[in-house]
Amino acid sequence: QLTGSIPSELGSLSSLQRLTLSDNELTGSIPAELGNLSSLEYLNLGSNGDKFNQLTGTIPAELGNLSSLELLRLSGNQLTGSIPASFGRLSSLVYLYLSDNQLTGSIPAELGDLSSLEYLYLYENELTGSIPAELGNLSSLITLGLWINQLTGSIPAELGDLSSLENLYLNDNQLTGSIPLELGNLSSLEYLYLYDNQLTGSIPADLGNLASLKSLELDRNQLTGSV
Repeated sequence: QLTGSIPSELGSLSSLQRLTLSDNELTGSIPAELGNLSSLEYLNLGSNGDKFNQLTGTIPAELGNLSSLELLRLSGNQLTGSIPASFGRLSSLVYLYLSDNQLTGSIPAELGDLSSLEYLYLYENELTGSIPAELGNLSSLITLGLWINQLTGSIPAELGDLSSLENLYLNDNQLTGSIPLELGNLSSLEYLYLYDNQLTGSIPADLGNLASLKSLELDRNQLTGSV
């Protein structure tokens, strides 16, 4: 297993397309110089459940320059600070895994510009603020995983525009307000987890339109009325 920090000299490999250093014992910060890898399509610095890597520091805004990037996996580290708004420029991105870190601040509205994005995993961080309505622009999105954060505010009705969405995980936050009836438009939805929030009001009858739904978990809220 590799140890030590990631060398900044890797940023000079101008033809590099794939960089995978996951599940090692790497420490230190992510070099900003990796943002120079203009041909890079795949960047995996994450760890699995055993948490081998222990990368620290903030996520360099320079990674937003990687216009060819299709996968960015930084999950399972000890990264801090906010999610760079520059990630909204990653126009080729399909997979964004930033889960299981110590990220703070709000979810950048700029992520709503990622028209190719299919998987967005930001769970198990310390993110605050509301869920940006702009995420409703992610027409290719299949999974939105935001569980176990400190998100507040209401669930944006715009999430009902995510026609490709199969998995919506918003549980274990501090969300308030009612469940948007627009979620009933998610014809591909299979898993809807809204439990462990502070949601109020009744369960929208529109959720009965979710013909593909396999699991619906709304417990541990403040919902009223009949089912």
